[in-house]
Amino acid sequence: MNIKLASIFVLFGVASAFTSPRATVVGRSATSSSLFSSTADDFVELSVSLPPSGSGMQSNMRIKSCLPGPSEYLEVRYKLPFDLSVEPKNNLAICTKASRVAGGEQVGDVLRYTSQWTLGLPKGEGLGQSLGGFAGSLSWGCSMFDVMAVKDWRQVVEALTTNIPSRTDEVVLIFERPLKETAE
Repeated sequence: MNIKLASIFVLFGVASAFTSPRATVVGRSATSSSLFSSTADDFVELSVSLPPSGSGMQSNMRIKSCLPGPSEYLEVRYKLPFDLSVEPKNNLAICTKASRVAGGEQVGDVLRYTSQWTLGLPKGEGLGQSLGGFAGSLSWGCSMFDVMAVKDWRQVVEALTTNIPSRTDEVVLIFERPLKETAE
């Protein structure tokens, strides 16, 4: 069934767990970059700037392909609110509707990661951050949520819907896209 939460469209159900040219496409508040190409046996290391835009925070990830053949990773950044059509199929979060923005996700892309906001101790360096940690001061922090690591589709929906305007100005999505194999 279709649900709309925080201007995000996802199909809700229950599922089990789920190289480097850069091209930036800007349109309807979205940017995307083709990050890396890989095969099923390769690990790819990605470094992604975390929201909100200009925060200076990075997430360094090491990803193994979930697809049987060659694939590429696509980073898509949307300004809030945003539309996304993804549903669980064969233990993967599959895109069911292409982005209205050139260079965005396409039907068949696999959602691998999304930015997620959680309440926790402050991150960072310096006396203020250290004192805040000792005092038990909680604040919202952003990380990349591994869609493949969960067994309940509701967790994916919850992670997507933490990206709200009071915390951030954008959402970051990492998709894996199958590449067509070339005959040699």
